[in-house]
Amino acid sequence: MEKPGKESKDSVQQSAIHIETIKKERRHQKLFTEFSLNPRMKLHVLPDKPMSRKPPEVVTEDADFIQAFHRAQEEPTKKYSMPQTESQEIGWLSTPLAVVDRSDPRFNFNRKSTDVTIHKELALRKGAQ
Repeated sequence: MEKPGKESKDSVQQSAIHIETIKKERRHQKLFTEFSLNPRMKLHVLPDKPMSRKPPEVVTEDADFIQAFHRAQEEPTKKYSMPQTESQEIGWLSTPLAVVDRSDPRFNFNRKSTDVTIHKELALRKGAQ
């Protein structure tokens, strides 16, 4: 079943190839030792049973964990200086493009009364009574 130009590898060659593969894997392997909670997942903390004799745990506050937790809760514009995804680019700069001027009729559509609307409003009021 072997190809004509290929030689069969003996166990020493196969072992050398296996060792070289393991060395490559170890060279590029990263071990992550930091644990962080998923901020989008709800964490349900349940109290102990009322009749349990177990002493309560003493939990020390970890400032780094609390800071990381609060940072995870921030909105993206406060976390990052630039948008991280294409969908974040829409609405990233949320400041108004034009100065808000209440007297400018192009931007404010206040309710106006005309003789037609006054007549209709009076007719509706009479019908409701």
